[in-house]
Amino acid sequence: MSLGPSYRVSYRRRREGRTDYRARRALVLSRIPRFIVRGSLRNMTVQIAEAQPKGDRVISSANSRELIKTYSWRANCGNLPSAYLTGLLCGLRAEGKGVKKAILDIGLFSPTKGSRIFAALKGALDAGLDIPCAKEKLPSDKQISGQHIIEYAQQLSTKEQERYQKQFSQYLKEEKLQPEQLSEHFAQTREKIEKSFKPSEEERKPEIRAKTKEKPKAKPLKPKARAIKPKTARNPRKKKTEEIKE
Repeated sequence: MSLGPSYRVSYRRRREGRTDYRARRALVLSRIPRFIVRGSLRNMTVQIAEAQPKGDRVISSANSRELIKTYSWRANCGNLPSAYLTGLLCGLRAEGKGVKKAILDIGLFSPTKGSRIFAALKGALDAGLDIPCAKEKLPSDKQISGQHIIEYAQQLSTKEQERYQKQFSQYLKEEKLQPEQLSEHFAQTREKIEKSFKPSEEERKPEIRAKTKEKPKAKPLKPKARAIKPKTARNPRKKKTEEIKE
């Protein structure tokens, strides 16, 4: 450990290996909102934040646990399908607040092809956000819908039944779904999320009325009444001349 009067202690998060300040400085100087993806074994968290002098201001956020509470998600919250749905949810919320462009912030995670980070990124892209990325890093549609999990479950169920029961014990509990039904359940949950951000018929009625409302017809113009000139009075001088003549 270096000692002496010129020694400077590094930042705590740098010492703990939790923040790459060189990468963060580049992201902050871009002046573009950051699409932040963080995950654990069981959950995914996605945020869109912009840097300010007093600290980051979070514009929109979403957690995979919200899928269970709000959209009746019954599968694991740390897999690829849940990461995609969390990114989609955060992207739709950000789009409703006027955010159109962002830049990816993965922290200290390695940019592995087809990982949960890029699944969440694909969800935000499908929500309408413009986030620069390499398309080959994104997972395929089969992976996002959980088709690879279904194939693995079918393989285990035919060959290793004990391992199948242990590996998919959470899916096989009561009020859970079978792993072979994950793709259908994913499509239903995605449809629920997209519908929740579409205006209902009651909210759209004023817009429809405004479009279909006919303009009031202009009233026909009445013909202008001609002004009647009053009869001019006789010149008094003529009366005097007539009296003198008489």
